[in-house]
Amino acid sequence: MSYEHGGDIIGERLASHGVEFLFTLCGGHISPILIGAKKHGIRVIDVRDEVTSVFAADAVSRMSGVPGVSAVTAGPGLTNTITAVKNAQMAQSPLLVFGGATATILKGRGSLQDIDQMAIMKPITKWTASVKQVRSLGPIVDRAISIAMEGIPGPVFIEVPVDMLYPEEVVYEWYMTESGVDKAKGLGAKALGMYLKTHLYRQFHAPHVSLDVSLPPLKNPFGSGVSSQINEVASALRSAQKPTLVIGSQTLVNFNEEQANALADAVRTLGIPTFLGGTARGLLGRHSDIQFRHKRSKALRESDVVVVAGFPFDFRMGYGQKINRKATLVSANLSATDLKKNRKPDIGLEMHPGDFLIQLAEVLGNVPKNDEWFSTLQERENARDSEIVEQSKEETELINPLDLFVKLEEKMADDAVLVVDGGDFVATASYILRPRAPLSWLDPGVFGTLGVGGGFAVGAALCRPDSQVWVIYGDGSSAYSLAEVDTCVRHGLAPIMVIGTDGSWAQIARDQVVLLGDDCGTVLLRTDYHKVSEGYGGVGLLLTDPAKIDETLDKAIEYQRQGKPVVLNVHIAQSDFRKGSISI
Repeated sequence: MSYEHGGDIIGERLASHGVEFLFTLCGGHISPILIGAKKHGIRVIDVRDEVTSVFAADAVSRMSGVPGVSAVTAGPGLTNTITAVKNAQMAQSPLLVFGGATATILKGRGSLQDIDQMAIMKPITKWTASVKQVRSLGPIVDRAISIAMEGIPGPVFIEVPVDMLYPEEVVYEWYMTESGVDKAKGLGAKALGMYLKTHLYRQFHAPHVSLDVSLPPLKNPFGSGVSSQINEVASALRSAQKPTLVIGSQTLVNFNEEQANALADAVRTLGIPTFLGGTARGLLGRHSDIQFRHKRSKALRESDVVVVAGFPFDFRMGYGQKINRKATLVSANLSATDLKKNRKPDIGLEMHPGDFLIQLAEVLGNVPKNDEWFSTLQERENARDSEIVEQSKEETELINPLDLFVKLEEKMADDAVLVVDGGDFVATASYILRPRAPLSWLDPGVFGTLGVGGGFAVGAALCRPDSQVWVIYGDGSSAYSLAEVDTCVRHGLAPIMVIGTDGSWAQIARDQVVLLGDDCGTVLLRTDYHKVSEGYGGVGLLLTDPAKIDETLDKAIEYQRQGKPVVLNVHIAQSDFRKGSISI
């Protein structure tokens, strides 16, 4: 195949791997990548902050099973992505980040935006590569995508110097002009000209040198050892009286919708009381006879067999110490480190936890149901839900957040996708809002990053163009990415962004004021965020009257149906719902 430039090569290779979207904020260093992607049918989505491009790519990766792709310009363009790349690393999301760079011949000589990008990216990615020859572009892209997805998935970084991307004749002209060779005379000028031409030849015409990107061979997840362990787990579950299954985000990593639905069927087949976390929320739909949402820690303290799939024993799991010491503890994880961190399981399976559950269901079938155990868990579930409903009825001068979410839960469509970005308001929502389907819940993950909302919303709206996308923002977190309303307007995306405005970084203030007696640094204004949306061309709605919750939510949904992004600025009352929830 004949290529017009390096960006053309990149576009062709990405398209061959099923990439549909490339997220970017433009820059001269990377323009050919954008043009090449567009040429090969990839939709180029330009955003308002480089960090958003990576968050959006992350969302696409989680929802589609295909690595998300971001391309950013050199220097500050790349450093702006650091938080999102680290978030993807900790969330184990396979991503491909292209970073522009100065021309190879100008490296380290004080060129514009020239820094040691490799040193910055190596600690937060699975693999980094800097392209030295145009002919290496295709093989490097292929290898990068493979590395991003295999083993423990994560982000990879490819640095592409500008002279690897533009056509040879353009690069030649730059070299001659910038060096002054085209006008200089004498032996020195001739020698420099010869050196530059030789350098160009190596870049564009030298035979391709094989890449030294070998990795240790991956363990076979279907080996005899794993089969034996699965049989051991099946045996433990057959005799269990109080089994509990906990499913985390890694269980769905690299899965597309079809695979996610197969996983859901496997979990239903097992029929074990199940708690879902992270991206796994929504796996069993809005309602399920085997899914429980409240009092997980209490259930784990009482269980006799606990199966943890794709969830490390970190702070979210009480570092493993809240699980019954007498229980048979099973854990499946792609990471040998996470498998044993803080608590060593009795049966540890180093494999994809989604594949583990599917295989377990094939071997075991339905686990004998203990009606008494289910009844105990259901009574706790019903009691907590009743408490929430009662608290939602408490009259407040502004909007009771529980009342808002109880009403929103009934109005969200069956195909709704939920994006959450914030602290106190978001945590409150998580008790009430129920994801409707697999791969329909996006939260930052273990890093606890604020600012994901705009990028996640863009990525989700592209993956599910016919679905409702709801973003639940705290008023603090919303300011990180509210400018992406502009991106949504320009690209025809219509998420509904609900901002819980209480004029405070409430999750921090709650502890800080109690422990230190001062709200310093935690106070915000009840800002007109809805007007910000209007300024970017979106719709802005203000909700301050409890009697107008239903009416205002209906308006937001109608605007969304019309293809307009909406910011719903909800002035919420102070709430003690999460009193005692420490924010660190």
